[in-house]
Amino acid sequence: MTETLTSGEARLQAQAAPEGEIAAATHTLVIGPYLARSAHGAGHGPAEPTRSVEARLDEATGLAAAIELDVVESLAISLPRIRPSTYLGKGRVEEIAGLIRAREISLVVMDCALSPVQQRNLEKAWGAKVIDRTGLILEIFGRRASTREGTLQVEHAHLAYQKSRLVRSWTHLERQRGGFGFLGGPGETQIEADRRMIQERMTRIERDLDAVVRTRGLHRQSRARVPYPIVALVGYTNAGKSSLFNALTRAEVTAKDMLFATLDPTARATKLPHGETVILSDTVGFISDLPTPLIAAFRATLEDAIEADVLLHVRDVSHVDSEAQAEDVGAVLRELGIETSADRIIEVWNKADLLDDDERTRLLNLSGQAKTRNDRDSAAPVLVSALTGEGLAALSARIEARIGRNRASFAVALPPEDGAALNWLYENAEILDRRAEADGTLHLAVRIAPEKEPRFLNRFAAARRLGRGG
Repeated sequence: MTETLTSGEARLQAQAAPEGEIAAATHTLVIGPYLARSAHGAGHGPAEPTRSVEARLDEATGLAAAIELDVVESLAISLPRIRPSTYLGKGRVEEIAGLIRAREISLVVMDCALSPVQQRNLEKAWGAKVIDRTGLILEIFGRRASTREGTLQVEHAHLAYQKSRLVRSWTHLERQRGGFGFLGGPGETQIEADRRMIQERMTRIERDLDAVVRTRGLHRQSRARVPYPIVALVGYTNAGKSSLFNALTRAEVTAKDMLFATLDPTARATKLPHGETVILSDTVGFISDLPTPLIAAFRATLEDAIEADVLLHVRDVSHVDSEAQAEDVGAVLRELGIETSADRIIEVWNKADLLDDDERTRLLNLSGQAKTRNDRDSAAPVLVSALTGEGLAALSARIEARIGRNRASFAVALPPEDGAALNWLYENAEILDRRAEADGTLHLAVRIAPEKEPRFLNRFAAARRLGRGG
């Protein structure tokens, strides 16, 4: 059966194809210039995160691969200190220049934040385009954003980045996309183009974004009137959030083994084991050294996370730097005003299928799943595999318990002929337990949301309060 593409999908496909072709032909060198550990605290720059050099370089290479660049080589460089003019020492710059010529490299990705002067000097020394980590992440976001809000936010962040430098063209405005601003451009003559024009474009985008944010606010208000609890997934990029989202909702959100496969927020309604409907929201992945303009630009897309009743912090426990990644996620959450020790956060240890038997057993014991399920609202993490389905039932039960901890539970007895009352309970309450007597009388234990409790008590005046949480 032939699928019909929407006009938006067709446009994105048409734009993505040439960008992919350009990227595939762009010989790229990825450099990880990391401060030596002995330089930490010596006043030469910020301390490095608690992650291995190999993992950091792999991540930078993965970012380049995420937009299909042809990475011909990657190398880590230990720096005693950062040079103001070129970031790297003079000898290193000359050595890399020889490598660039020998390998016919046309683009160098520096896994660090370069000043405009450092970027310009390196380009002159190497005769190749140079982008830093911020620029690369902006390019990825420019390629992937597909909703109007996402596209506007990327363009605004990209313009702010370019405006601060005046070393890049802004011809991507004509294409209404942020992607691959570094792969072409008219050169230094247009680089000196009018700052005012860029600022005017940014102002127009801000007005458009205000309108989009207002629309999202109206959508949230309409959801609040339903109302359903919001469960938001957050976590490091490529931790498996979208795969988990699909497994819990049976949706088909893009889920790839790729950094930043998901940029635009997606929400779906799903039911928990006892019948409670919740809105599950998938969000953009976090990453270390996330560009500050993008934190501000994507704040609106993370509003579901900010306002969520429950946050699922999804971690890839098979990753060598899982702990460091968790610290990075915590830092971004705190920047958004979300306290990481908050009651509403459930830590989800994903990708259990990639663990060896010993590590899997160790993590199961740490999570408490191998011992008992008596404390379903434990603060311990939940070990799952979005791929195989392992642990998903325990996770759903934990979400349900967390949402229900402040809800009242009641015992209700119904005569067998009162089908209308039974139907009302199934539509408006969580059925925790149900048993029938020989004469057909039904005895139910139900849990009810606070906003529905008055209607419940009005209808079931003889209901017996059991307590809270259930």
